[in-house]
Parts: sequence; C-alpha cells; structure tokens
Amino acid sequence: MATEVEAQITGSVWKIEKTVGDVVEPDDVILILESMKMEIPVEAPCAGTIREVRVGEGDSVEEGDVLVVIA
Repeated sequence: MATEVEAQITGSVWKIEKTVGDVVEPDDVILILESMKMEIPVEAPCAGTIREVRVGEGDSVEEGDVLVVIA
C-alpha cells in the first residue's frame, strides 16, 4: 500500500534529498521545506521506495499538499 507524504506547513520546496527509486527508512529526510525563513525537514514516515515526487525545488506548497508517494 502506498503512503502519501503531505506538507505539514505552507512554504516552498527548498531542497529535494531523495528521488524516484530511492529506498528510504523511517525518519530519513526526503526533502526540505522553507517557511518564514526556517528550513523544515520532511521525513519518511515509513520504510519503502520513493514512487513519485510531486514537487520540484522552488515550488510553493500548501499544508496538506501531497509531496511524495512511498510504496
């Protein structure tokens, strides 16, 4: 079953750390969001393989937007 990783805050994608096909473990940093001049790491909630990255560096995101899909 796929797990969708959502933005917990409104901000912009500062850096993408993992790409499609990368294997992740729980708490691995997938990407970094920037909000209010702070960098907020987005971590994998589970182990799996990155199946989709739905954002690019510099994209604006809203709270609840799906950023990455892990399966």
